[in-house]
Amino acid sequence: MKLGHVCRWLTLCGIVAMLVGCAATRPAPVRDGTSPPAAESVSGAAATASKTEAPTHVVRPGETLLGIARQYGVTVKDLVGWNGLADPNQIHVGQALKVGAAPATASGGGGGAVAQPIAITQPVDVQPVKTPGEAAPPVAGGFKQEPRGGKQAYSDEAWASVNPRAGASVPVAPSASAAPEPDKAPGNTSWLWPAAGQVIETYDEGTNKGVDIAGKPGDPVVASAGGKVVYSGSGLRGYGKLVIIKHDANYLTAYAHNQQLLVKEGDSVSKGQKIAELGSTDADRPKVHFEIRKQGRPVDPLKYLPAR
Repeated sequence: MKLGHVCRWLTLCGIVAMLVGCAATRPAPVRDGTSPPAAESVSGAAATASKTEAPTHVVRPGETLLGIARQYGVTVKDLVGWNGLADPNQIHVGQALKVGAAPATASGGGGGAVAQPIAITQPVDVQPVKTPGEAAPPVAGGFKQEPRGGKQAYSDEAWASVNPRAGASVPVAPSASAAPEPDKAPGNTSWLWPAAGQVIETYDEGTNKGVDIAGKPGDPVVASAGGKVVYSGSGLRGYGKLVIIKHDANYLTAYAHNQQLLVKEGDSVSKGQKIAELGSTDADRPKVHFEIRKQGRPVDPLKYLPAR
């Protein structure tokens, strides 16, 4: 009987010893402290956002969409796309325009390119950019290479600003033996009347730099000679909707007060081609104001146009 009690007591002692050993080897809890601080994540997100903002330009009085594009080395089409302009012919003073695309972020942390103004020291001949196989846009819906944030009053400087190459050459006073001024259009052909109406105001060096030809709204206005359109817009006060055509190194012609422009900058036109519809923009009546300029200086068109 005593032997049985001894056996049970030894068994109980063994069980207690096993329980104590298991409790002694139990691992201590581990705290995970690897989570990044919230403040650091927020500052990183802000830095990333600042790197992806597109550069902007605030429109100043007298600026044009074309001029802003030249300043930043981009195209008018780029500015229209970046700013979602429904009507590319309307910008206003104080308007903030994106002048570059938001730089793409890379996984390697490389920064995007930032648009910087380009200093232009020589006149720039702007050509429309076309991709291979791209069809020319319809004339009526094509982009004009302006508007301005406020029109400029007429002056020789303002005229030169809408046609930079017009004032590049300085006329030289003819000598006594020089031949009389030629009355032929470029290509040794006769000049063509731009409209069929009656002359209502003639050239005067002080008050009228061309001739005014009467007509009805919508009458055709045609190119007096073949050449290239160097301006098509309404940025010069007193001229309304204006087209300027450069014929060669010496001559250009201007057609003002139109109600509709049918050509855009960079277009090549032929003699007699319809370039606009007669109107009364910035004028007291429907008419076309026609100028011939030689080396940037206005001359009397009646000395060049055929008699009628």
